[in-house]
Amino acid sequence: MPDDAVRILPSRRTALTLLSTAVVGGALASCGTAPGPQAAQATPDAAASEDPDAILAVHNPDSEPSAASPSPAATAPHFVSDFTIPPIQGGLVPVITRVATKQPVVFLTIDDGVTKHPEAIALLKKYGYPITMFLTKNFVQDNPNFFRDLMRDGDFVENHTVSHDTTMSTKPYAYQLAEIRGMQEYAKATFGRRPTLFRPPGGAYSNTMRKACADAGIRALIDWETKANAGHMDYQYGNGLRPGDVVLMHFRPEFAADLEAFRAAQLAAGLTVVNLVRFIGAE
Repeated sequence: MPDDAVRILPSRRTALTLLSTAVVGGALASCGTAPGPQAAQATPDAAASEDPDAILAVHNPDSEPSAASPSPAATAPHFVSDFTIPPIQGGLVPVITRVATKQPVVFLTIDDGVTKHPEAIALLKKYGYPITMFLTKNFVQDNPNFFRDLMRDGDFVENHTVSHDTTMSTKPYAYQLAEIRGMQEYAKATFGRRPTLFRPPGGAYSNTMRKACADAGIRALIDWETKANAGHMDYQYGNGLRPGDVVLMHFRPEFAADLEAFRAAQLAAGLTVVNLVRFIGAE
């Protein structure tokens, strides 16, 4: 078996200036506070593209769209996927930090499920953004209907473990398998579908974790190279969104400010938000 050491990519944070009046509050949850990790078995890299430096004006989340205007979801273009999930090899699931695609698309993923504010649902529906939710059982089980309201628009619940142990990648195989399988079964019983994708708490992973994922029925481990955090964007590479970026967000008190930061970056880059699970064929 390949070396089982945890692999984490050093941070390369570039601040993106936003024209926003949003006030960001609340302590950050532990997930995603470390820089995103580098895949041990890397997904083929997409060629980095130049992104505009200018940032479009941030939209006011409190303003309502005109009743006569079509919804963003109704007018969004359709993109044919040019990406296929790499196969499981040697009993280890592939690791995807960015989707290698030539299509002008970006993927919004939202983690944990700690804060369940109706504003989050309203904003996501207002913009017509498809999302992929990586949820933790212990955070969502007090109010799963909050996430069902998002799934009614076709979004997917994926696996973010039972307890959100950020040291999980260093622990024995049996422990990691139980964390992953526990969320698999909870998601099936609660949301009607077993997840096919997994995100490790905090982003760190090991080959032991990749094997546990494969044995639990997961097809790929999903990390990130950019995130919306504390009301601004953090990039490991470059200073703007690139086609195929997997963006990390969280269900936190500052959700509205993070979503506005993402929206400004998405519009500036000229990218369309599409559903990650469907685009990579992981339904």
